[in-house]
Amino acid sequence: MTAPQITAKSWLMIATLGLTWGATFLVIEVALRGITPFWLAAGRIGFAAALMVVVWHLRGKPVFTSEARDWPGLVGVAALSSALPFSLLSWGQQYVTSGFAGVSMAAVALIVLPMAHVLVPGERMTLRKLAGFVIGFSGVVVLIGGQAFESSGSAMEPWGRLACLGTATCYAMSSIFMRRLPPADPIGLATMLLVFGAVLVIPVAWAVEGPPPLPPRETLLVVAGLGLIPTAAANILRVIVVRSAGPVFMSLVNYQVPIWSVVLGSLILSEPLPPSLLWALALILMGVMVSQWGALMRLFAGRRR
Repeated sequence: MTAPQITAKSWLMIATLGLTWGATFLVIEVALRGITPFWLAAGRIGFAAALMVVVWHLRGKPVFTSEARDWPGLVGVAALSSALPFSLLSWGQQYVTSGFAGVSMAAVALIVLPMAHVLVPGERMTLRKLAGFVIGFSGVVVLIGGQAFESSGSAMEPWGRLACLGTATCYAMSSIFMRRLPPADPIGLATMLLVFGAVLVIPVAWAVEGPPPLPPRETLLVVAGLGLIPTAAANILRVIVVRSAGPVFMSLVNYQVPIWSVVLGSLILSEPLPPSLLWALALILMGVMVSQWGALMRLFAGRRR
């Protein structure tokens, strides 16, 4: 396993992922008007998997590109990156505030840091990295405001919060274990993660919500869009970033998503911008700068040459 390589393309890819996943919340709200939560998750993963199988077949490359194979590990990563967290979050958000769910997703970066220190060569936890991630997390809390830790009043709220934190842990673990997989073709790896994810999540949707519904045509188009862009295309970028720049760098996306979600909500749905937006943005950018100081210096030094 080589040391993480953070380049200008790496920064561009996580910026693209932040924007893509930030916009996804708006699209999911539209989709949920015509389909149940678990079948929405199953539908977007299933559509993305089918699409990626076609792309991978046309590409004609094997999943693993060396003699080393780790199919059980790949199945585990698929469960942790889509099937399990999608299901946990869909269930948990019924009982918690959206603010708590947002903070939980931002906590992915803090969960990744100690795990990567132990499990991923070249991802040592330092005081500077820890400080940067804490500052960035504080920015997300400032952005979400008082609702971050408000109670929903539901008797099931403790379990809902546990499900949200479990989702964040799944995302963190999937990035760590994806980085540890043997050499693989990015398209093939992204495809198989979605295929195994679909195989795992569809029975869960059926067990929880019954047979698949027949949603209106508009909802099917929205689900297809979710499968194409924030699931299939974004999954390819995620695989490339984790495999090249590492899981710690990838976790910076989780600080961007709330910012984009708020900004796009204002631009598209005319929702009011919170007065804390600029302070939150400043804290998040400061956290990124502190945690990734070395990578930024190498990037700008390379450009000067």
